[in-house]
Amino acid sequence: MTLSRHLRLAFAAATLLLTHFAAAEAGERQRGVVELFTSQGCSSCPPADENLAAFAQRDDVIALAYHVDYWDYLGWSDTLASPENTQRQRDYATALGNRSVYTPQAIVNGTAHRNGGDKAAIERLLAETTQQSMQVDVSIRKSADSIVIEATQGAGGADAVKANLILVFFDARTVVKILRGENAGKNVVYWNAVTGVQAAGMWHGDDLRLEIPMSEVRRKGSGGCAALLQSLGKDGAPGSIIGAAVLKNPAM
Repeated sequence: MTLSRHLRLAFAAATLLLTHFAAAEAGERQRGVVELFTSQGCSSCPPADENLAAFAQRDDVIALAYHVDYWDYLGWSDTLASPENTQRQRDYATALGNRSVYTPQAIVNGTAHRNGGDKAAIERLLAETTQQSMQVDVSIRKSADSIVIEATQGAGGADAVKANLILVFFDARTVVKILRGENAGKNVVYWNAVTGVQAAGMWHGDDLRLEIPMSEVRRKGSGGCAALLQSLGKDGAPGSIIGAAVLKNPAM
C-alpha cells in the first residue's frame, strides 16, 4: 500500500469520526423516544430500569426515566420521583385510552406503550412507529453560554402542524441504595432520571430557533437535555412525538 493511500484512508477515517461526534453533539434525527415510567418501590421495575440503561447508551434512541410517586406508600419514597412525572403518565393514560397507570410502563414515540421489562416489544414499537412519528428535523447544540434548539420540516412532512416543544432535563447516572419497600437492600443504578419538564413554546410548521441560557440548563439537570416536539391531542393531551434531539452533558 502506498503512502498516499495510507494518507487518504487516514483522512477518511478522521472525517468519519468527526462526523460521528458532530452528529451526536448536534442531536440529529433520532430513531425514537422511549419514556419509562418507573419507581424505586416497584419490585418488577429493576429489569425495566436495566433495559432503559441499555437504550440510554445508544445514539439512535432518546431514553428518559420518569420516576413516579404513587407507590411511595409501600414503605419507600422514591428519591427521584415527582408529581410532575406522575402527571405526565396520567396525561398519557388519557391520550391512549388507558383506564389506569402502571409501572414499569414504556411509552414509545408518544403513541403506544408496552411493559418496560419487555425489551423486544419496545424494539418492535420503535420499528413500527418511527416512520409515522419522527418526521421533523430537530437539532440541539451547545454554544458559548447557551443551548440552541432548531426545528425544520422534514422531507416527508408531518401530519400535525401544531405541536408543543418540550424540554426534558435529566441526570445521566444515579446510584440509589434502597433501604425499605419491595426492593429493600438493593443498590440500583438509574439512567437519565428526569429532573424537570418545561414547555418551551408552540410549533406550527415553520422553522423554529430557540436559545436557552446555560445557567437554566445547569440548574435543572446536569446530565442532559432532550427537546421533544410533541403533537397535541384533544384538550392538549400528549400525542405523537414528531421530532426529537438530545444533548448529553451540556454543562461540561
